Amino acid sequence: MKALKIICILFLIVNFVSWGFTEDVKRVSKVIDVSGKVIVKPSGEKGWIPVQKGMIISEGDILKTKVNSWALLNLNGSGETATVEVEENSQLAFTELTKDDQGVEKTFLDLALGKLLIEAKKLESEKSKFEVKTPTSIVGVRGTTFAIEVEAID
Repeated sequence: MKALKIICILFLIVNFVSWGFTEDVKRVSKVIDVSGKVIVKPSGEKGWIPVQKGMIISEGDILKTKVNSWALLNLNGSGETATVEVEENSQLAFTELTKDDQGVEKTFLDLALGKLLIEAKKLESEKSKFEVKTPTSIVGVRGTTFAIEVEAID
């Protein structure tokens, strides 16, 4: 009986230790098309750089589109999670793009201004999250096509 208790305790300890060491893998977004003047401020950098087709946008980056400009992005670089069209005069921050070793994806975007058209794929894990935050709301998505717009206050 004592041996069984010790085995159960060791089993619990091993599970808690391994659970605590799961590490999130950073995901990226890839620019698949761009038109006009689109710029990005990479995380930790001070300046803005022009966005080009094929460029990788990472967690913490901020993307801006100017007048008569837009960008089309694939989350995960291949559109596995979603395709995001960033319309003109928009500012979008990539707050969190992660995936853990159990397949749980977290996609948190922050739209400060402008308009997005998102085609989100069905999330594979029940624990996965896809959210778009605006100054007045948070939209959670499980798999759909939708538009979201934030207008400037005059």
